[in-house]
Amino acid sequence: MGNRLKDSLNSSYIEAANQLTSKKARRRIVAYVESYDDIYFWRTVLSRFEDQTRYFEVMLPSHKKLERGKKSVLMNFIEEKGDKDAAGYSGRLGRDMIACVDADYDYLLQGVTPQSLKVVKCPYVFHTYAYAIENLQCYAPSLHDTCVAVTLNDHRIFDFEDYLRQYSETVFPLFVWSVWAYRAGKHNRFSLSDFNRVVDPGGFNVQEPQPSIDHLRRKVGTKIRQLQTEFPNNKEAYLRTKEDIKALGVTPQTTYLYIQGHHLFDNVVIPILNKVCNRLRQERQDEISRTARHHTQRRNEMSCYEHSLQDIRQTLKKNAGYQNAEPFQHILRDVRDYMDRDKEKAAPPAATTARRSPGT
Repeated sequence: MGNRLKDSLNSSYIEAANQLTSKKARRRIVAYVESYDDIYFWRTVLSRFEDQTRYFEVMLPSHKKLERGKKSVLMNFIEEKGDKDAAGYSGRLGRDMIACVDADYDYLLQGVTPQSLKVVKCPYVFHTYAYAIENLQCYAPSLHDTCVAVTLNDHRIFDFEDYLRQYSETVFPLFVWSVWAYRAGKHNRFSLSDFNRVVDPGGFNVQEPQPSIDHLRRKVGTKIRQLQTEFPNNKEAYLRTKEDIKALGVTPQTTYLYIQGHHLFDNVVIPILNKVCNRLRQERQDEISRTARHHTQRRNEMSCYEHSLQDIRQTLKKNAGYQNAEPFQHILRDVRDYMDRDKEKAAPPAATTARRSPGT
């Protein structure tokens, strides 16, 4: 079987195998993820919890059928038993086998659907809190560093944090409607695709980004008025949903972390990065042309610079500048709690000492 597990194995099997190995050998904990891209992300999370006693092996849920995706992870490894609470889930996950998935809307739905219940209740399922890994890769405070990595130009010509704050504040009221629709089973009336179409910022100018926000605000306002007309008695439910998701960590300033990750990555952040990086590249190339003493030096320097440039999309996919983002910190707290619970279970019973009565 080598260093790979057969699909039929479960956490109990791995735990038994760990117990049979030498006491000096490190315990193996298998972490199943949704896709190839997720392997690197969860490796960066879990590696900080490895030590001389344990290590993680991050892999896809199947090596035979090439199965991928969240449903494959959750359906194959969690079985429902009894009441729908934390104690009512068992299956192949356990002390030595965990699942690591994108939160999607499941975190914000808080158990409304069977899949959401598994994500938020099963103690061996870890999730991103942000909608997906792509949202964390687009963490606003890290985007300038991404531009520097791509262009080797550290000139700040665009305020990513301010733009994504304004973007978030603009879409937040409609985002509340979107979460409400999925909680209430009305997503056929206002789907995630419908939401994404409205919150696409469209055209964008690096020097004058405000018209993009203004245009977005008009689109959001139009859709909200439409939904208010369609659901005229929904004010209380809307306000309740709004307070609920705020309590879960969503703020008007950080809404971009909780919208669909692919949409944020492909339709919001990548178009901005393309335009910002193009300007930064041109700025650097102009500098080379201006300062070169002769044609040969200019050609050589330009060639050296162009060969050092990085691909924007691939650089963003490898961006790990989200370490201080609250959703990422929440993931770390969850894994730390899991490891602490494991320590408590593994620890030998504490010796009891008879309490002396006064005067003895």
